[in-house]
Amino acid sequence: MDQNETDAVADLADRFLAGRRGWEPLILADEIRAESQRLPLGIRQFLVACRTAEEPVITVANLPVDEGLVPTPASWQVAEKEGAAVREELVLLLIASVLGDPFAWANQQNGRLVHDVCPARGQESSLTSASSETQLTLHTEDVFHACRGDYVALMCLRNPDRVGTTVAGLDSRSLPEPLREVLQQERFRFYPDDSHAVPPRYSGGRPVAREEREHEVASVLFGPADAPYLRIDADFTSALPGDAEAGKAMEECAELLNASAERVVLSPGEAVFLDNYRVVHGRDVFVPRYDGADRWLKRTSVVRDLRRTFVHTRSRSRVLG
Repeated sequence: MDQNETDAVADLADRFLAGRRGWEPLILADEIRAESQRLPLGIRQFLVACRTAEEPVITVANLPVDEGLVPTPASWQVAEKEGAAVREELVLLLIASVLGDPFAWANQQNGRLVHDVCPARGQESSLTSASSETQLTLHTEDVFHACRGDYVALMCLRNPDRVGTTVAGLDSRSLPEPLREVLQQERFRFYPDDSHAVPPRYSGGRPVAREEREHEVASVLFGPADAPYLRIDADFTSALPGDAEAGKAMEECAELLNASAERVVLSPGEAVFLDNYRVVHGRDVFVPRYDGADRWLKRTSVVRDLRRTFVHTRSRSRVLG
């Protein structure tokens, strides 16, 4: 975006917030969707063209970020309590609403529509977005669920250490036919990741092992035969018990993805929308300082057809359970 467009987006967000008593994104989501049509024409045309072409990675730069941005929160719980960076949340939702409809998960960050991605003490080695010193493996976001988002939206507020988001896709045409054939068969289990797992306080005081979690059985590749979509998370996907061929195929697929991975390094004011059906993503290892200047992103999930969630929840709710 050029400076005129940046100023227009900032003005749109400021006027929207000034007309409301409080910031409740879930309640305001429909209004935000309507307000997104007031974004500069060039931005809307660009996003709609990318959506139609199913671009795997969409980047928007020069989004407004407050020059007096508060320190990076110590955790998402702190960010929720303090209501940090409200205008930036709104800007992300405005842009995302051109591509589809943002939605939330009841058991992630208290059902918030926009998540805070920042390192948290004690979570350095977890397999969640609060980690830092453990590589986040390339994965489909919310791989276990049929109503997972079509896009993962990330907006950078702070990233002084140039921590990269890793992104990879598959050119299915280059896959050996035997491998592709196995990946297209429903021979794989997809489990909830640790951010969705039942907390120990509800499971007798112990974490629920991956194999004990509810899961879906489906294929890794699916959809159009000439350009199939992808669904995989090496940490939370496994072959059906006893299916060594499927297990080997999944390992080969993960290796191909790792070999093709590229880094996307976001700077403040940049947002990336990752097509969750066409690419997988992860994150570099980094050492947090916990000094208020660590990496801080805002994140939301976007579905191209909100009725998918309505059918699943049997209500007009943007919150999936």
